[in-house]
Amino acid sequence: MTSAVAWLALLALFALVTWLGKHLRLMPIVSQLLLATLGLPLLMLWTTPLGLGASELLAPVWLEPLYGLAFCLLLGHILSDVVDLQLEPGSLQIALPSFFVPFFCGLACALWLLPQQSGLATIAVGLLFALTAIPVLFLYLQHQGYPVAKIRQLLQAAIIMDVLCWLIFGLAQGSSDPPTLLWPLLAASLPLLLRLLPLRSARLNGACFLALLLLMQQLHLNALVFGIAYLLLLTALRLPLRLPLPAGVMHWLQTWLAVPLILAFGLLQINWQDAWHGYSAWQFGALLLLPIISKLAGNWLGLSWAAGQLRAYAGQWRESLLLNTRGLTEIIFLNLLLQQQIISPPLYFALMLMGLISTLLPALAGSPTAHSEARSRYEVS
Repeated sequence: MTSAVAWLALLALFALVTWLGKHLRLMPIVSQLLLATLGLPLLMLWTTPLGLGASELLAPVWLEPLYGLAFCLLLGHILSDVVDLQLEPGSLQIALPSFFVPFFCGLACALWLLPQQSGLATIAVGLLFALTAIPVLFLYLQHQGYPVAKIRQLLQAAIIMDVLCWLIFGLAQGSSDPPTLLWPLLAASLPLLLRLLPLRSARLNGACFLALLLLMQQLHLNALVFGIAYLLLLTALRLPLRLPLPAGVMHWLQTWLAVPLILAFGLLQINWQDAWHGYSAWQFGALLLLPIISKLAGNWLGLSWAAGQLRAYAGQWRESLLLNTRGLTEIIFLNLLLQQQIISPPLYFALMLMGLISTLLPALAGSPTAHSEARSRYEVS
């Protein structure tokens, strides 16, 4: 009972911080990341002597199934965005350098700083360097007043990068244990049966997708491979998909329950007294800075290629910062890696802090409208 009350109080704290952040014009994910990465460690240091440590909060038997449900809701929402892809040459030109430059930098960084890791963990670090968060990127682009054509181009580039990320990780993980790859692919063939039904319901397709995604997660099979294969097959068969819950309900669950629960569940598994000592100062600094620097370099190269010119201008650097946004996509991936014990808690914490910094940077760049107005005033004067 005490653990249930503590979790309700923790979710209420996330709700309060999210509400306050909205009044300060912060996006919910930014407020939640700030609380999770900076506030939660301080809170745990204060409550542990009172008998409410991480082990007590993680003990309830109902917590892991609830976490699995929240995880699958978020992953299903992200994957349903990822497979809705219409390739444009400009988006592909942005995506390839923006993905592969930080990916190879991440591989080199893992081999240099973390040589004791497994090969799968090394690949995962490279992918964490290369990720871009689609939902948060869309919110930034909308909030900063970008034209529709530019929003579509940048979002499609982010989708290409995330498809590459999920596919590379799924294949790398499945190659080491083929049954974990075979069963998800067999489950993903369900749309072939759904196509035979006389009534082709978009909500039925979505309900089957989420139910099987939850089953894959609970059985510790490759949920990413299943999700991508299922949705790509639906697209190939031209079958509609709609998640079973209304969009408003999904947004409410995501903002007020799923994201806070996933953040808290992951960060509570870290021993905060040792988290800062898992790496030396230069290792920790490299894990914070190298993903951001390499991603910005890849973004700049991709945007220059798409524009047909290798020269810097204000909009290009601002868009490079936007494509460096991490947000929900990195949270999902980090929690997946930590849950499967592919990465260590100190590495989880370092990369979560890097994701927070990356997600905050675009807010400091200002909007293109504000920059163009300032330039116009300068030219007039």
